[in-house]
Amino acid sequence: MFMWYKNVSRNERKTFWACFSGWALDALENQMFGLVIPSLIAYFAITKGQAGLLSSATLVTSALGGWFAGALSDHCGRVRTLQIMIVWFAFFTFLAAFVTDYHWLLALKALQGFGIGGEWAAGAVLMAETISSQYRGKVMAIVQSAWAVGWGLSVILFSIVFSLAPESMAWRIMFAVGLLPSLLIFYVRRHVEEPVKQTVETSKTEERQPLADALFGIFSPKLIRTTVLGGLLGLGAHGGYHAIMSWLPTFLKEERHLSVLNSSGYLAVIIVAFWCGCIASSVLLDKIGRRFNVACFAICCVITVRIYLFVPLTNTQMLFLGFPLGFFAAGIPSSLGALFNELYPQQYRGAGVGFCYNFGRILSSIFPFLVGHMSASMSLGSAIGIDASWAYSIVVISVLLLPETKGRDLKQINQDGQISDK
Repeated sequence: MFMWYKNVSRNERKTFWACFSGWALDALENQMFGLVIPSLIAYFAITKGQAGLLSSATLVTSALGGWFAGALSDHCGRVRTLQIMIVWFAFFTFLAAFVTDYHWLLALKALQGFGIGGEWAAGAVLMAETISSQYRGKVMAIVQSAWAVGWGLSVILFSIVFSLAPESMAWRIMFAVGLLPSLLIFYVRRHVEEPVKQTVETSKTEERQPLADALFGIFSPKLIRTTVLGGLLGLGAHGGYHAIMSWLPTFLKEERHLSVLNSSGYLAVIIVAFWCGCIASSVLLDKIGRRFNVACFAICCVITVRIYLFVPLTNTQMLFLGFPLGFFAAGIPSSLGALFNELYPQQYRGAGVGFCYNFGRILSSIFPFLVGHMSASMSLGSAIGIDASWAYSIVVISVLLLPETKGRDLKQINQDGQISDK
């Protein structure tokens, strides 16, 4: 499974670790918010709907950040854009530790989201263009598994900080730790190389892509179908994931009445399963193809979520069922990096990948808000289950309407998003 690591170049390995670390830190900063929602509700005296709005605002701005940063990487380079976005999301997460007003927290969460979406877009294209096509599906899925690493670190940090500090201070300490990811920029500056920009028409290095062309070229008549379907796929993938994960800690605490340490144990099972799901997906992507892999994982997500939240289970049964819940939730996002990169020509790849993966977050941002709103008239578990099921159904439909891209040479993708004969 990991033999590829010995067969790739030194630059490919360094780029892998830069992207892996970046996504792990993304997860650390993003997932810590879901863990501290109960504390924020108590401190700011807000409703669950207002708490869901914090998550929704982050999703909206991360979508805009992903689209803009992807286009910016087409304009001025993948590596430079990656550095800018790392510093951006670390800085605004750190500032959130000092807020005393709900509306300021809302603004800072929105600014943080812009950087998180942008970092993913720049890193995903950088990794895809650096690694050889032989290993692209496998490596992109393994890089995505870094989300489980960062998620696990956030749960460990949460357990330690909330055990040692009063709740009113503990959430601030967690946000303050958000400054640490900015240190990654020193590694990126020293060790990561910019991919060579080429097109199928010529082997010469391209001139700088105008930013406006990069932003809006993905809506040209020849690429609009791909962009719309890719956006719907991103909508379903993020809607399902955030409907579950933004509210799962609150569900475990308020409806299952688990303490901080006990709920951390349940989350640990899901996190380990998420990592295992990414690794399994890394193998399946190159065996059964991108489309079938995503569809299978999405269908399994619908089944597992409904059992986990609707069937009356004991706490022990929920602990064991947490593994397939996390496992199947991982297969979709771990497939999207490779799939989206293989749909676009290089001059529009950053904007296309950034839009499809992240723009779905704008519409998907309604799911965490709906969960909070619906929980006023039904149980929180029911609200999560209904919204997540609809979201993953969108994934199945949209991915089956996209072409299979397994094994594509990125340099041979023409202006139409098709494989060139040249």
